[in-house]
Amino acid sequence: MADFVIRMFYSGEFHPFRLPVPGLWLDVFQKIRSAGYTGVSFYVDWALHEGQPGKFEADGVFAWEPFFDAARKAGIYLLARPGPYINAEVSGGGYPGWLQRLKGHPRTADEDYIAASDLYAKSIGAIIAKAQITNGGPIILFQPENEYSGAVKGFPFPDPKYFQQVIDQFRRAGIVVPFVSNDASNGGRNAPGQPAAVDIYGHDGYPLGFDCAQPNVWPPNKLPTDWRSKHLQQSPTTPFSIIEFQGGAFDPWGGPGFDKCLSLVNHEFERVFYKNIFSFGVTIFNIYMTYGGTNWGNLGHAGGYTSYDYGAMIAEDRNVFREKYSEAKLEANFIVASPSYLTAEPQIVNDSSIYYVNNKKLTSTLLKGNKTQYLIVRHKDYSSSDSNSFLVTVPNTSAGEVTIPQGGVYLVLNGRDSKTLVFDYEMNKILILYSTAEVFTWKEYNGKTILVVYSGPNEQHEMAVALSNGSELPKALLGSGISAAGVDGYTILSWKTSNEDRALQLGPLTIYFVDRNSAYKHWVIDIPRDPKQLAPYTNEAERSLIIKGGYLIRSATISQNGDTLNIVGDTDSTTPLKIIGGAPPKLKTLTFNGQPLKFAQDSNTIVTTTVPYTAPKISLPDLNALTWYYTDSLPEIQSKYSDAQWSKADYPKTDNTLRNITTPTSLYGSEYGFHAGALVYRGHFQGIGNESTLYLQAAGGSAFGMSAFLDDQHIGSFVGYDSASIGNSTFDLPKVTPGLHVLTVVVDNMGLQENWIVGEDEMKTPRGILDYKLDQRPKEDITWKLTGNYGGEAHIDKARGPLNEGGLWAERQGYHLPSPPIEDWKKSKPTDGIAKAGIAWYVTSFDLNMPNGFDIPLSFRFTNSSTPYEAGPAHAYRVNLYVNGWQFGKYVNNIGPQTKFPVPEGIWNYHGKNWVAMSLWALDPWGARLKDVKLVAGPAVQTGYGRVQMVDSPKFSQRPSVY
Repeated sequence: MADFVIRMFYSGEFHPFRLPVPGLWLDVFQKIRSAGYTGVSFYVDWALHEGQPGKFEADGVFAWEPFFDAARKAGIYLLARPGPYINAEVSGGGYPGWLQRLKGHPRTADEDYIAASDLYAKSIGAIIAKAQITNGGPIILFQPENEYSGAVKGFPFPDPKYFQQVIDQFRRAGIVVPFVSNDASNGGRNAPGQPAAVDIYGHDGYPLGFDCAQPNVWPPNKLPTDWRSKHLQQSPTTPFSIIEFQGGAFDPWGGPGFDKCLSLVNHEFERVFYKNIFSFGVTIFNIYMTYGGTNWGNLGHAGGYTSYDYGAMIAEDRNVFREKYSEAKLEANFIVASPSYLTAEPQIVNDSSIYYVNNKKLTSTLLKGNKTQYLIVRHKDYSSSDSNSFLVTVPNTSAGEVTIPQGGVYLVLNGRDSKTLVFDYEMNKILILYSTAEVFTWKEYNGKTILVVYSGPNEQHEMAVALSNGSELPKALLGSGISAAGVDGYTILSWKTSNEDRALQLGPLTIYFVDRNSAYKHWVIDIPRDPKQLAPYTNEAERSLIIKGGYLIRSATISQNGDTLNIVGDTDSTTPLKIIGGAPPKLKTLTFNGQPLKFAQDSNTIVTTTVPYTAPKISLPDLNALTWYYTDSLPEIQSKYSDAQWSKADYPKTDNTLRNITTPTSLYGSEYGFHAGALVYRGHFQGIGNESTLYLQAAGGSAFGMSAFLDDQHIGSFVGYDSASIGNSTFDLPKVTPGLHVLTVVVDNMGLQENWIVGEDEMKTPRGILDYKLDQRPKEDITWKLTGNYGGEAHIDKARGPLNEGGLWAERQGYHLPSPPIEDWKKSKPTDGIAKAGIAWYVTSFDLNMPNGFDIPLSFRFTNSSTPYEAGPAHAYRVNLYVNGWQFGKYVNNIGPQTKFPVPEGIWNYHGKNWVAMSLWALDPWGARLKDVKLVAGPAVQTGYGRVQMVDSPKFSQRPSVY
């Protein structure tokens, strides 16, 4: 077991299954680590590993060993959260669809549920156990179950029998690291001292909720203020742990879009809400999400669309241009650089004569350590946009009671901001009596210390340094405008924020004074002692570089003889780069991404250079100019079509305990092994000649659609709307002649419900036809068959997993896969469309030749078409988008909001042939066509990350007995 030191488990949530390209996992880890984080939390989606009961699979993009290896390489510790229930806005909350058939209740001690989860717990537990810190791996914490925090009346809750069974399942699998919980409502459930207790009690917090429609509105009474006192009541013997704190918000079908969620939970939210959390003394802190990713291949729940960007600090296409990434980096680096924070205790002020700020519009919390104290100041009205001036008084510093600033001016707290002021801040042997500017980081190099502080615009600040008894004034190294005076044995520095970087040297201490925008450009990069094992896995980094410049700095190494520094990073423009701390004193060679750079190094070992950038030439195909091939993907309505191989919907009851059937036989898709994507039904009946209407009730989840046909004629559609998970429609029938007729019904399954509340069994909410009525005829007069994805639970495409395909005819044939047999198909484009209701299938291919050495995200962009051909009623159609066989888009034109669909490199072949397939399901009788669809490139970032390996994407081959 390696020696290690954790200053704080400062973690971001990242689900590798939402980025099915193992070659990009290190990229995300490095971006999280370069933001100063020390940890990552991850869920495991059971539904992706046991699509068929009794067959656990974890290969290819679903293997976990590459994820753990990437974490180790980046220097990230892990919190494993495999459920079995995870919620996470995934289909079924992570439960495989076949659990709908269980008699028992999920998340209870019912025997069949526990038995059903045994294989999963045993298998994923063994995989995780091998990667624990005790085995040299990155996993240091483990969470059994997830948000076990609510139940319907009549269920034992919290049920120690059930929770202990889950704990025991994973302990038997070899898990030895501490168990944590994430109580959704911080009610103290399963805390130490209770039955079925975890080792470390933790809880969640999403104070602004998930309504992104008014991103500038922070509702009142949402900032938590009592979490510290609750922790002391509920679990005083464990570290204060917040296992999920809001890092964004999910967005529903028809919602305002993730851009609005990003605006709601933005950099200002981080400044106010994260620092408020720090005021509680949190020491295990996980932000959900830090990278959201994509709900590709039907893995999302019914309430959300393809994107899972979440408004997180790293965008869905992995860019870090967001200001909230930079703000998070400032806060994380400060906490990690301040080990005394871990033992500082929040102070409860009982004496009204003691105050810290003199403005009643402000409030503050003092955290007192053995010596260092931290004062966090915010507006009482945390949503305030006002600027308020104030003075601070803190008793019991090493200099007694101090009131600051002392220079006759006031501090200012601007709107939607908060500050962390430090007192008696220790940097090894150097003491800062106080600083009203915020600390970004500090490092010591051979007895000399570099400190970086930053401040917001138009702010006045002051700092007192305990060096030379105040008798020596500092020397200006960079810029001007900082006044210095010796007062009572301290050197008092005062300044106003400037957009010019400034630096002073006072004996062994060099202080950099920068504004917030400049601080955003600074990076702290650990250099490992052993290049094969990156910090923080070593006891301490050999040294840490403080670097200004660059879109992203990923890592650095120093040669054994100490004269060569190699930096790996990304840049989006020609960028000045300055190493203000940690460069070898006699540097001879400096490289950036392997390319030597000319540089200068001064007597203080500061290195200055410029990283060149050359904009690449990018050539993308015009999708509308390509040759597309078309085939009908609804042959089921043709008289010659045979459904002989379809599943007979002949189950005379249901195993679903949530809803009994109201039809002669069950028509629930999961009853017959179909859990993802479109369901297709064929109902055979003998016409009498007087049938005039058909009533259908179907369920597919939020924003689902349904189309119905009598023989080859469209009789109507339920086009769906954002919140409708069930649709009721009565369709007028054309003249029905005596004889055999076939009803064809297509129902879009948008994903299974989650299962948060114990006993509600929401994940059992059925998908498919719930009820029907053909005029006054008995329901038994219709004999039904149904189908879904090819093979059902015995899915054939192991590379892409059990959820990637739905039940459309072209999907069942495998025509979404590369190199389908399109030679005899008609040439037609999605922008040509079809002139009547139905489902069209389009395929094209093209080569990409993207420039090497650049990270250039590619996305499809649809132009929303509110009306067909720009005239007439609402245009209702939906598109499934496939790239090289992977479903990376579900576009619903009449509901939205998503129109842009990023697809990562590795799914794309950036240096070769690519296949794109689209379904076009027209629900309106006049048909549909795409108004426009483009392939667009994001910013071209020059990167040292290296080439991304393509994932295994098996080509088309004729499927046996396909129908």
